[in-house]
Amino acid sequence: MPRAKSKVTAKRKSRAPAKSKSPAKRKARKQGQGLFKRFLPVVLFIGITWALFAPITEFVSAQGFFKPKIAPEPGEDESEVVTRVQIYLDRKQFGPGVIDGALGEFTRLAVSAYNTRYVKKPDPNNWYQVLRDSQLGIKYVYTKYTIKKGDLRYVGRVPRKLAQQEGMKYMYYRSLAEFVTERYHTNWKFLHKLNPGVNLDRLKPGDILSVPNVVPFQIEDIKNHDQYPEEALLSQRHLLVNTTTKIVSILENDQVIATFPITPGKEKFIPRGEWKIINMVATPEFRYDRKMLNEGVRSDHYYTIPPGPNNPVGILWAGLSKSGIGLHGTNNPDTIGRARSAGCIRLANWDAIRLPTLVRPGATVTVK
Repeated sequence: MPRAKSKVTAKRKSRAPAKSKSPAKRKARKQGQGLFKRFLPVVLFIGITWALFAPITEFVSAQGFFKPKIAPEPGEDESEVVTRVQIYLDRKQFGPGVIDGALGEFTRLAVSAYNTRYVKKPDPNNWYQVLRDSQLGIKYVYTKYTIKKGDLRYVGRVPRKLAQQEGMKYMYYRSLAEFVTERYHTNWKFLHKLNPGVNLDRLKPGDILSVPNVVPFQIEDIKNHDQYPEEALLSQRHLLVNTTTKIVSILENDQVIATFPITPGKEKFIPRGEWKIINMVATPEFRYDRKMLNEGVRSDHYYTIPPGPNNPVGILWAGLSKSGIGLHGTNNPDTIGRARSAGCIRLANWDAIRLPTLVRPGATVTVK
């Protein structure tokens, strides 16, 4: 009688033979293992790096290293810092007014406009950016100017009476000191501070003066009655005259690219509305009509004042489509922002002469 087979043997035989895997499946499995081996070091590196540096990141963040840099405005005793900022803003076409080392409203407004132009999250009271940029951009706050014999061509006697002025050929600077202060965008008081012991009333060729290191206003480069025509890009820009802040802003594609202090007209003569620049001329003559200035009505009694830096409209006239109204220079830059004109919009001569480089006839003007 044959021996009975063991249960184990019977069980083994009862199993169905395993089917071999297809070549496609074996290939996919190998590829998966390859990818895992390839990216495992990367995953481990990221995990280890995060574990090591997460505490450092948290510490740096807690210390405020990633927060925006903030700096207050300079103090009253930091005149040179303020002067450096004023010079830098002046060079960047954000006019601070007279360069005098004093922290005034126009300097603050220029800083605010600069922040709007160059800072991602502008804060009008944050001076960090302009302090840093001016430190990098202005190596020397002051420079030297030697008075030349040729400067005397622009200095002469200017009578006070209009009838006598009408008979002149040119409205000169009244002194070399006035010539130098306008050239370097400053005033007599600050020039005197920079040059103690120098008699500014007795300047002569050969004298050397310390002056703010601005781009000088060079009267000798301006041609009498030079006309500025339309220009494709500049005629498309827009001017916004704010008679409250006393600032004119120049915009391109709704972005402010320059600002300058102004003196607006008397309240009753302010030409609020939308206008255009229709003409632009350097060193213009001025039709002095007292009735026009006081009442806004032309009369037959007037004086024709010759061109020159002491002409009432300064060294540039930009006429608007509003009859008799324009943007122009001045013969008294210390009054910018502090006094009312008869109806026009006055700028310091050193700012007015920049207008043809920024806008041309055809540019639109909003006065508000």
